[in-house]
Amino acid sequence: MTESQNTTHFGFKTVNETEKAGMVEGLFSSVASKYDVMNDAMSMGIHRIWKDAMMDWLAPRNGQKLLDVAGGTGDIAFRFLKRAPEAHATVFDMTQGMLDAGRERAEAADMADRLDWVCGDAMAMPFADNSFDVYTISLGIRNVTRPADALAEAYRVLKPGGRLMVLELSQIPNPALQWAYDKYSFNVIPKMGKVIANDADSYQYLVESIRRFPDQDTFLQMVKDAGFENAKYRNLSMGIVALHSGWKI
Repeated sequence: MTESQNTTHFGFKTVNETEKAGMVEGLFSSVASKYDVMNDAMSMGIHRIWKDAMMDWLAPRNGQKLLDVAGGTGDIAFRFLKRAPEAHATVFDMTQGMLDAGRERAEAADMADRLDWVCGDAMAMPFADNSFDVYTISLGIRNVTRPADALAEAYRVLKPGGRLMVLELSQIPNPALQWAYDKYSFNVIPKMGKVIANDADSYQYLVESIRRFPDQDTFLQMVKDAGFENAKYRNLSMGIVALHSGWKI
């Protein structure tokens, strides 16, 4: 195998592919208890609007089976089940600590009969082919060692007619706004992580990983390459995040 096949990025660092998953798991284990608080602080609460916009486009329906990958503390699954009370959601994450934090949330107890929590790898999931109606991954695919493999797994586990939706931090198409966003990200977010979560390094990785992730059009092509049809994206907050959608037809 070539060097490019054996290595990947962890923020701005180059690491062996075999190391990245453990590094990401350690990172999220260290911040699990403060993860939701930090999301509110970093985005000034706007991440809630992004996730609601995701649900608006997704339009959950009763009877559907959702797989929420990198679902951690359950934000997306809870929103989905509130809109479709007779649906079922499986929250899938590689970090047990994140799942445990999700189970402790009040919504988890109210929805326990409609929720499963499963720990595992997004690139090799323990689910049968054609098992789910909807696959979501929110603010998580950039942490996967090989995002293309995760998209291939998404296609595999979705039923024919199933829907993929990815919410991910992305690139602002306006250079001046991107410059200002970079200044905020690199100078404020790690310091915020130190104060709130006692972990500046994890949030330094966060801002670096956003810059290493493909832009909207490049990722759209990755979605299409995985086999998804009618693939498209929408920018939110001027492109700070993007929603990518595709269908298994």
